[in-house]
Amino acid sequence: MKHIVACIAVMASAALASAFACAQSGCPGDLTGDGKVDGVDLAEVLTNWGTCSAGSSITGVFPPTASTSGRTAVALVGVNLGSTAAISIDGIAVTTFQVVSPTTVTFVAPTGTAGSKSIVLRNSQSQPLASASIAYAPLPPSWAEVLEYCPNPSVVTNDSMRAAITATGLPWRVRDRATQIEMLLVPPGTFDMGCSASNLSACDQFESPQHSVTITRAFYLGRYEVTQAQWSARMGSNPSFFQGPNYPSSSNRPVDGVSWMAIQGFLAATSMRLPTEAEWEFSCRAGTPTAFYNGTSDDSLVGDLAWYLPNSASQTRTVGSKAANALGFHDMLGNAMEFVNDWAGFYPIDPQIDPAGPSKGIYRSLRGGSWSGTTQTVRSSARLYVTPEYTGVSFDALGFRVARNP
Repeated sequence: MKHIVACIAVMASAALASAFACAQSGCPGDLTGDGKVDGVDLAEVLTNWGTCSAGSSITGVFPPTASTSGRTAVALVGVNLGSTAAISIDGIAVTTFQVVSPTTVTFVAPTGTAGSKSIVLRNSQSQPLASASIAYAPLPPSWAEVLEYCPNPSVVTNDSMRAAITATGLPWRVRDRATQIEMLLVPPGTFDMGCSASNLSACDQFESPQHSVTITRAFYLGRYEVTQAQWSARMGSNPSFFQGPNYPSSSNRPVDGVSWMAIQGFLAATSMRLPTEAEWEFSCRAGTPTAFYNGTSDDSLVGDLAWYLPNSASQTRTVGSKAANALGFHDMLGNAMEFVNDWAGFYPIDPQIDPAGPSKGIYRSLRGGSWSGTTQTVRSSARLYVTPEYTGVSFDALGFRVARNP
């Protein structure tokens, strides 16, 4: 009863205090908005007689993300939103909105930059009623089916990488609609590219000098190596050595026996690309400066990460069956050796921004080592190379993973 009396007292006091100014619009006691306080307003009070509400609040924003290009329809759900007279997002007025009911307000989000934005509802006296937050992000790529928008902390275990992914405003985990290849977003960043020796294996000259590299643009990279099934579905045949009844689940093993030139046909048919060598190593390291992407240089721990000579039984294995790195990528060490786009060449000593490798050459770079390699070749910085048309020794160890721009 105290709440009811207090509520009526406040409303009556407001009506009396503002009666002299009723020629102005927006009087606190003018409940009907007709420019005066009279019996009609009192009738409105009596009609809505009951327990006084604790105030206005927003309990839900649907969807929680709006496009940076605008035109996203958003619904706010909450309590006592019926007196909403204006909406702003980070101080910018929303011009198209509708008060659907006391619990629901809809609006069309204007254009904005990526990031978290504050929604503020105001009444006819420009007083704040309620507030909430909405995330602004670019539209997902048209080629992608979004599987998870925000990076999963149990998968992307590197905190700074996870924050960098979120800052792009792009969805983290997607599936290419045409090929069904799952891809993860790699954010921009800077790292030291090159020589990382392990406890047992020194770097070779081809991995030096170590130099600073900055990746300025986010890109998508296959979570796994391209499989035999994915290759066959697009190309109509399977070149892999490790297929057939002697190799169970071969469709989910990486495609092998592919040259750099043959891969170009797959890329042309799928609108994808190979990662640059710098993109590959940045993705592989996932923030680690060590020989292996589990954050150590201990050769005895490689078996947890990679299918390589001591544990592979001299064959490829099902993709994703070894531990992922801190960005969520599997098999970047071991299993199939991965072609990148670059011509092979010695590294420059100066810092580089989005390097694409030499403009010409004889050999194409291979990264990550394979089922036939030792810990020397499955280090994050290890490099090998073959001609683009190569089909010789260890051809059954050569594969790839795809990249794509947002």
